[in-house]
This record gives sequence, C-alpha cells and structure tokens, in this order.
Amino acid sequence: MIDHRRAVAERNVEAILDAAERLLERRAPATIAAVAGEAGVSRVTVYAHFATREELLTALVERAVQRATDGLEAAQPDVGPAAEALDRMIAGSLHELGRHVAVASAAAQQLAPETLRRAHEASLAGARRLIDRGQRTGEFRTDLPADWLVTCFYTLLHAAGDDVRAGRRDSSAALDALRRSLVELVVGRARRLEPPGT
Repeated sequence: MIDHRRAVAERNVEAILDAAERLLERRAPATIAAVAGEAGVSRVTVYAHFATREELLTALVERAVQRATDGLEAAQPDVGPAAEALDRMIAGSLHELGRHVAVASAAAQQLAPETLRRAHEASLAGARRLIDRGQRTGEFRTDLPADWLVTCFYTLLHAAGDDVRAGRRDSSAALDALRRSLVELVVGRARRLEPPGT
C-alpha cells in the first residue's frame, strides 16, 4: 500500500532542493524564506525537513555527490587497465563537478571542510577502489599511501573546479592540467600515461 504522506514528503524535499539549487544558480540568496517561495511551499514545510540553512545546503551537496557517484560509476573504474580507468575517472569527475558548480561554490563558502569531506565519502570510494587496484597491479605508485592519493585526487579535482568557476581556466584547460597533475601524482615512477591524443 502506498504511503501518501511519505510520497508527499519526498516530493516536497525534491521540490525544496530543486528550488535551492535554482536560487544558487541565479546567485540569489538561498534563505529559507526564498527557498520556500521558489518551491511553492510554506516556510513551515521547509523547516519540517531542514531545521537550518546548513542542513539544507548539506542535503544539496549530498544529492549532488550521489548524482556524481552514479556518473563516476559509469566511467567503469573497475574495468580495464587501472591507468586507463584513472583517465576516465578524471574526465568524468570534472564533468560531474561542472554540472553542480553553484552547489559546489556555496558549499565551499558556507560548510565546514569536515562536513564536505563526509558528504563526499561515497564518491571517494570509487577512487579508493581504483587506486588500491592500481597499486596491487603495479600500475600506480606504492611509495605513498592510497588514502593520501585519494585525498589528493579530491583536492586537485576541486581546485580545477574552482579555477573554472573563477574564470582562470576554461574547462578544457582545467581538464588537461588536472589530468597531467593527477597522472604524475598517482602513477609516479610506476608508469607514465600520456593524455589522449598525444
């Protein structure tokens, strides 16, 4: 039997998150009142799901990360040589980050680093699997711990996204810089993977 109250609640949450994301994309303040107005619900309804603006923003980040995780799995990090999978994951990661520019920008400004890291744990699992596999097969360097390489992957990815948002690089130049940096870092002395087309 369908629980109509739950279905309504789920629709309201999606409407609230969609509204908050639209406001952020327009660079408008995503206050509780503004989000309620944009979503066509009352402030009481927003507060019923998100007690604070920080909770709302955290939920937005978690949704974006889940969508990014789904996209990254499409890059098939467990298929083929680890070095080739790394290249696919780098391109897929930057593409997914680019789809959520407004959320990423707001989150970086308003959420604590530990909150952001926790929200990204699921997406980082794919990178960790890939790095573990590459180290086992000898394709990736083993003189640095896998968890450190995952941290570097996450940090450099967001640095590339920041550069695109700030207009310092276009997405193509950011991808090239990210690819070269991460391949050098992750592969290291084990093996060199030239960027496609070189």
